[in-house]
Amino acid sequence: MARALMVGERPLLWVGSSRADLLRFPEAVKDNIGTALSVAQFGGKHPSAKPWKGEGPGVFEIVDDFMGNAYRAVYTVRFAHASYVLHAFPKKSPRGIKTAQRDVELIGKRLRLAQRHYEDHYGKKSS
Repeated sequence: MARALMVGERPLLWVGSSRADLLRFPEAVKDNIGTALSVAQFGGKHPSAKPWKGEGPGVFEIVDDFMGNAYRAVYTVRFAHASYVLHAFPKKSPRGIKTAQRDVELIGKRLRLAQRHYEDHYGKKSS
């Protein structure tokens, strides 16, 4: 059963396998990313969140490094009545710090799915 939302809290919705993917992360990483997502639900921006380049405003990446491994979660607060987690993944780029193209494409696809879901459930106006 889902808990009731607090005053000023947006629902947090998960696109695709993002929730299951996040749950496979180490406990400390899940805690850190969960805290950052909670801040986003109340309209804030956690210090570990930074703008995600390529999808425009309102899309952020949470960065957490743990025991030599990098973990990421990408979410959007673009919509007035809900926040969406688009993707959660361990960062394993074959080319240095650049995010793998398949992850970039998946985020774009899931952002479009979130937009469609939002319009279906909250109407076409996003703010």
